[in-house]
Amino acid sequence: ANIEISYLLQRMEAYDGVTILATNLRANLDEAFTRRLQFAVDFPFPEEEYRLRIWRTLFPTGVPRAPDLNFEAMAQRFKLAGGNIRNIIVSAAYLAAADGGEVTMKHLLHGTRRELQKMGRLIPEGLERGLAD
Repeated sequence: ANIEISYLLQRMEAYDGVTILATNLRANLDEAFTRRLQFAVDFPFPEEEYRLRIWRTLFPTGVPRAPDLNFEAMAQRFKLAGGNIRNIIVSAAYLAAADGGEVTMKHLLHGTRRELQKMGRLIPEGLERGLAD
């Protein structure tokens, strides 16, 4: 990893332009690396209100949905970025298509579980209770 970081730092110092880097592991950046950055902009996870808007906006209008879909509960219970929400919706749509039906809360929760595991997070005990019966 140090070789890659050294190479990146050399390339950044030699480049006469704007470089944009992104990470979701800011705490893991070493001091020598961050010292060479002129600006660092933090993009926090969206608040519940915005997560709800993201859920509603990203869910495709042509995809059949069960009446039990509760985007409000998903936005409230799961602190996720827009990209994570998109991945969950795509996963749920594929699961529903494989089942031959509409997207249900069960599909959304399955997609959420997968996405949280990819992020190294687990769904706390009982968090799904009352969402998918």
